[in-house]
Amino acid sequence: MDTSFIKGIIPPIAVPLKADESFDGAKLRRHVDFVIDGGISAILAFGSNGEFYMQEEDEMKDILDVMIDQVSGRVPVFMGIGAIRTSKCVRLARMGVEHGAKAVSILQPMFLKPSEDELYTHFRTIAESVPEVPVLLYNNPGRTGYGIPQTVVERLAHEVGNIVGMKDSSGDMTQTEEFIRRNADVDFKVMCGKDTLIYAGLCVGAVGAVCCMANFVPEMVCSIYDRFVAGDLKGSLQRQFALNPLRLQMDRSSFPVATKDYANLLGLELGAPYLPTKNSTESQLEGLRDQLVKAGLL
Repeated sequence: MDTSFIKGIIPPIAVPLKADESFDGAKLRRHVDFVIDGGISAILAFGSNGEFYMQEEDEMKDILDVMIDQVSGRVPVFMGIGAIRTSKCVRLARMGVEHGAKAVSILQPMFLKPSEDELYTHFRTIAESVPEVPVLLYNNPGRTGYGIPQTVVERLAHEVGNIVGMKDSSGDMTQTEEFIRRNADVDFKVMCGKDTLIYAGLCVGAVGAVCCMANFVPEMVCSIYDRFVAGDLKGSLQRQFALNPLRLQMDRSSFPVATKDYANLLGLELGAPYLPTKNSTESQLEGLRDQLVKAGLL
């Protein structure tokens, strides 16, 4: 199974919305072109910053069709899945692959706190429903309330042929290192999920990062990865340090609205998030704008 394309900088693509919360296909097409032109390696549909948890299945199908049509084979498209029920995840995985997704990424179930056996069965069942494509696990304890245990990841990596990697958003570099170390013998590919830790992740063997900031400053984010793989470690670290103040300012807004706020400030017209979340307050927008000015982006 080809997994060579699982690398680099991948944005969890934000979905532009109209006033009635339907997605804006024309602006989505323009946004896809923007991030590709910015040098990204792939696109993740329905990641956390893609607001997957707000979308119905028929909406997801229509959004995915527009993305894949606009991408037109220029970069791979990953299908993100974050449902609680295993059978729904299977349905979404198959839908994604049938519509052209080249890989599937699966978040651990929200709200529940499954046992290790239950988690293992959940991930294995979904992966085995789409044996023709690579599957990545998505560890995000900050949003689900618990992490995927190392033992579960190790079993899945060694026992399920198409579970070939993961995105780790724990922010714990020991966890990231262990996901890499324990599964190095099967070429398990780990992506960093924290924009502030791209450089650190690459240093311990991550193959890239899934970065919300690649939605609005793709060239800046990609420069961290590009300089690293070119051997310019000092330059890569400098770009990471330049990115961090922009990312840390985002934490003052409710999740995940700052991605769209930054994009809107830069003229990308991604609109508002789905209710009940709202665009940032004026005082917070001033903070975001100030960081863009300091970074020389406005």
